[in-house]
Amino acid sequence: MEINQIKSVYFIGAGGIGMSALVRYFLSKGKYVAGYDRTPSELTEKLIEEGAHIHYTEDIKLIPTECLDKESTLVILTPAIPEEHAELRYFKDNNFEIQKRAQVLGTITRASKGLCAAGTHGKTTTSTMTAHILYQSKVGCTAFLGGIAKNYQSNLLLSDKSEFTVIEADEFDRSFHWLHPYMSVITSTDPDHLDIYGTEEAYLESFEKYTSLIQPGGSLIIRKGVSLQPKVQEGVTVYTYSKEEGDFHAENIRIGNGEIFFDFVTPTETIKDIQLGVPVSINIENGVAAMAMCWLNGVTAEELKSGMASFRGVDRRFDFKIKNDKLVFLSDYAHHPSEIKQSVTSIRDLYQDKKITGVFQPHLYSRTNDFYKEFAESLSLLDEVILLDIYPARELPIPGVTSKLIYDNLREGMEKCMCPKEQLLEVLKDKQIEVLITLGAGDIDNYVGDIQKMLENR
Repeated sequence: MEINQIKSVYFIGAGGIGMSALVRYFLSKGKYVAGYDRTPSELTEKLIEEGAHIHYTEDIKLIPTECLDKESTLVILTPAIPEEHAELRYFKDNNFEIQKRAQVLGTITRASKGLCAAGTHGKTTTSTMTAHILYQSKVGCTAFLGGIAKNYQSNLLLSDKSEFTVIEADEFDRSFHWLHPYMSVITSTDPDHLDIYGTEEAYLESFEKYTSLIQPGGSLIIRKGVSLQPKVQEGVTVYTYSKEEGDFHAENIRIGNGEIFFDFVTPTETIKDIQLGVPVSINIENGVAAMAMCWLNGVTAEELKSGMASFRGVDRRFDFKIKNDKLVFLSDYAHHPSEIKQSVTSIRDLYQDKKITGVFQPHLYSRTNDFYKEFAESLSLLDEVILLDIYPARELPIPGVTSKLIYDNLREGMEKCMCPKEQLLEVLKDKQIEVLITLGAGDIDNYVGDIQKMLENR
């Protein structure tokens, strides 16, 4: 189905961060947009304000009549929706065209130059940085992002002039195999989603397949040291990057007074005094990757400097809620052991003399079962850990798999406790907090506003 044939678009799982960018895209194209999501959220309420028709009960009677013509309705599905979902069954039984989110993005990118960021972690920040640098430069871009960009309070950027589309390439359910990248960054390949892939080898094979999809004439920008043998087509240039070595890297890094500056080294020039708008050390490497992609596509040195300095970050990615001499509180989406390690290390760089307390909500029973020792090792870098129950998302419980697996493997002697999320405020109320970070990809974010209020009212 071509986009101009579509009159109505129905989303099953409309409120997910990636899906909602497509909701906004089709609204911008004047389509009738409706859909289902399991729970109301701030994001779904905003989508309704913007013109989408969203309901929260799984019921085919609630599908609007505008979405019942299979000749002009496209159904878009999030991979987390179970096969037995009543609305999905209805659309399947009646032979509607049903596409995964990534298929739709693949169609959109086929008609433009797709600039993608893939990797176990770092892809949301890297793709959002890339989009912001391009959007504020003369090059411009359209962008489908995996988080809410604070500069725009949106996960969708639109341009009717630019030939570039920035996309976060998601490896979950092999979604990124639908894409047609012109260029791609690969930030990391630490094994994840083993409930889907089964083994680390299968996970890496999936990334190899993804690298083969990059179009001739384009480029792969891969982080140095990544466990991956890319399989690119002839005519694709491969570059390396990292914080301190590779074809693109940083040098002369200066961290102090809550600020980070560095020089950006490219294959042919060095751009001095890049300032990080979100000054945490992991963003040096994310920034090098984003700037590499932008530099290769014609963004000037001055535009790179301006974009990096004005970048305000992504909701739930090193998202500072309180930041003063007495107290720091931030939330972060980190939900993989490597991400948590990077988060904690970056915070330690900034606040070397302060006590750092972390609240962690594990995400998925399968991920906890696969990596509980690695989670414990990363969380042990904190001074104090508060562990919440596992957020199940799409999964049913696995016998014997609880947060206690992580708790029992935390380093001896550290301050630690477990608590239900409903009691978190009560537990935090009596603690001496210097630096507090909430970690996780579940619904822990729903508690961030109340934690902020409580800390500010102390």
